Amino acid sequence: MKTAAAIRAYRGPAVFSVGLRPFFLFAALWSAIAAPIWLYAFLSGGPVGLDWHVHEMLFGYTGGVVVGFLLTAVPNWTGRLPVVGRPLALLFGLWLAGRAAMLAMALNADLTTAAWPAIVDGLFLFVMAGVIWREVLAGRNWRNVPIAVMVTLFALANAGFHLERDAGGVANLPTRLGLAVVALLIAVIGGRVTPSFTRNWQARRGGPLPAVAGRFDIVTLAATAAGLAAWSLAPAHPATGVLLLAAGGLNLLRLARWRGDATGAEPLVWILHLGYLWLAAGLVLTGLSSGAPGLVPPSVGVHALTAGAIGVMTLAVMTRASRGHTGRPLAAGPVEVMIYGLVNAAALARVAGGLSPSAYQPLLMVSAALWSGAFLAFAIAYGPMLLTARPARS
Repeated sequence: MKTAAAIRAYRGPAVFSVGLRPFFLFAALWSAIAAPIWLYAFLSGGPVGLDWHVHEMLFGYTGGVVVGFLLTAVPNWTGRLPVVGRPLALLFGLWLAGRAAMLAMALNADLTTAAWPAIVDGLFLFVMAGVIWREVLAGRNWRNVPIAVMVTLFALANAGFHLERDAGGVANLPTRLGLAVVALLIAVIGGRVTPSFTRNWQARRGGPLPAVAGRFDIVTLAATAAGLAAWSLAPAHPATGVLLLAAGGLNLLRLARWRGDATGAEPLVWILHLGYLWLAAGLVLTGLSSGAPGLVPPSVGVHALTAGAIGVMTLAVMTRASRGHTGRPLAAGPVEVMIYGLVNAAALARVAGGLSPSAYQPLLMVSAALWSGAFLAFAIAYGPMLLTARPARS
């Protein structure tokens, strides 16, 4: 049985018929809720600290979206049957348990030294890494071994976050490693889907086609991996700045080769190019902060990668994949354009706040409101699609 046939043959609750359904919907809801929770605590001196905000945006929200995407994409890559039904519900339950454990630890000071929140939270990503390895190896899909390696590194970074935090640190190295892994995933997977979807769309219209992947893409990915690895280990070293600037420049050239300038008529396509542009900008700004932190604070590059690249690219993939896998037309409407506008404005406000200390707090509040609005709009608009069965084919 093929992947699509296995999904269609499933007869349980629709929300557990494909991996993206529960994870995209509830990760979006969690992202919409978590941002104002932290902002309120930040402004009022509440118990929810910066470490919780960092963890839940990176390992909580982003981890959920990455898992939802991979559970949907890996069966197509490997030819193996998808994880649906009860196994998918159990994986989703692990993710929910992790979010509850982390929030309980943030709100209860007595739990900060307890081991069980870290164990509950960490279990999800290690189980998911095992699932990816099983599918890739069983399907002999050697091309995607790097994806399995990156998911494993992400799980290890999450574990390191808990270990360093429990030791009284602020988990800087694990956080950088986790963010570096996600940025590289965007470069790898975004580098597949963006030109692919662009080519499919342009082929129907007769427009200019993106360049075919080749050695230039391999060099760009290698430079990106080198720059992000150096930043993880030595963020302030001048050589790190050089590597990141080179990686950012190469990714800008890579993006230009995909002819995003000709995709303005379809938001589902141009938003992928804009998300990748945020990745290149984040690499450049992070490189500048490594060489000239007085000119470009480190938080500017970090938020270009998180609020910008992660925020925009995840919503770009979530909207397109959700429409495709729930049987809706692959065409954006006013709701999608609003979602894309909100998340990009949130990223711009957050980056601008890092560059404008005098306006930092107002811009932070604006960014949080725009961010929550984007993800809440996704949940409201796409919730009915993700919770109900595909429409019957005529």
